[in-house]
Amino acid sequence: MTRPRQRRLGRRLLSALVVITTACTPVVQDTAQSEPPPPAVAPTGTLPEPAAARPPEPEPGPSRPEWLGTRPLPLAEDGFGARLPTPEELVDRRLASPTLPDPTPPPPLGDGSYRATIALVPDAVLARSTWTPDCPVPPSELRYLTVTFHGFDGGTHTGELIVHEEVAADVVEVFRTLHAARFPLEEVRVIARHELDLPPTGDGNVTSAFVCRPTVGGTRWSEHAYGRAIDINPFHNPYVRGDLVIPELAGAYADRDRPLPGMVVPGDVVTGAFGAIGWGWGGDWVGPATDPMHFSLSGRGPDADRVLIGCRSGADRVLIGCQGVRRTPSSGPPAHHVLPAAV
Repeated sequence: MTRPRQRRLGRRLLSALVVITTACTPVVQDTAQSEPPPPAVAPTGTLPEPAAARPPEPEPGPSRPEWLGTRPLPLAEDGFGARLPTPEELVDRRLASPTLPDPTPPPPLGDGSYRATIALVPDAVLARSTWTPDCPVPPSELRYLTVTFHGFDGGTHTGELIVHEEVAADVVEVFRTLHAARFPLEEVRVIARHELDLPPTGDGNVTSAFVCRPTVGGTRWSEHAYGRAIDINPFHNPYVRGDLVIPELAGAYADRDRPLPGMVVPGDVVTGAFGAIGWGWGGDWVGPATDPMHFSLSGRGPDADRVLIGCRSGADRVLIGCQGVRRTPSSGPPAHHVLPAAV
């Protein structure tokens, strides 16, 4: 065999090996972004365009007092906890956000952008929620949302909500607006079933939606029981009727003339976001009661047989986060009565 012919045959064999190797190698898609090319050198006398600034690393937030949620209040005659002065640490409340329970929702994106998910309620989440077969909506009509939010600690966090399927997409857009405006939230999570029986501490601040709780002897349900109402930062935006304040230790925030981070005020980004999806605000109620934490699809006022959510609870009545439905002791199943102007 001549040398030219040997070289041609060698090239053919090498090409065949390349084809065989390529066909047997699995294709892996690299989802990581490639490194950007080095910036071009600017002409003499000019400065290059500044690179896009990365979001600053969140500074360590204020630590949560060890006593938070652990000091039961004495009960007042109306069944709520006694209204005591707001603790100094909570007069201007800007606490770090706590860790969510399992299952852990998707983490926030590293670049600080908004992220949200909508899914059927996982069995594990439903099991730790307040849902029971007696609730007015089946699990199939509820949706589990995860949303990104900014905390008082300067960090980006993931929250969770259970809402009715009909309002899920709208609620995602509300929290998108709050995230873009960097409106701070302390804690966004599902109210757990065991919280219904905790003694009142008056210091809860859970932003939440679905809580299955009847009113007026069980003949009417709150909008929270349908997943069509949300309470925002209950401690910063307490329910007030006369000398009744819920949460009970949030009296400092009954003064709405001192705007502080986390408060909902007329014409702000929170009322605007909920107004854009057609929800009403408890701060607009006409009458002796005001509830600036509360937003709902119906917008009904304090005489509509509803309940509050967001604080704690007591043995003789339910007070979830800031939800007040009275439980009258009896030998049989507890009877439920609406507390004065509870929503």
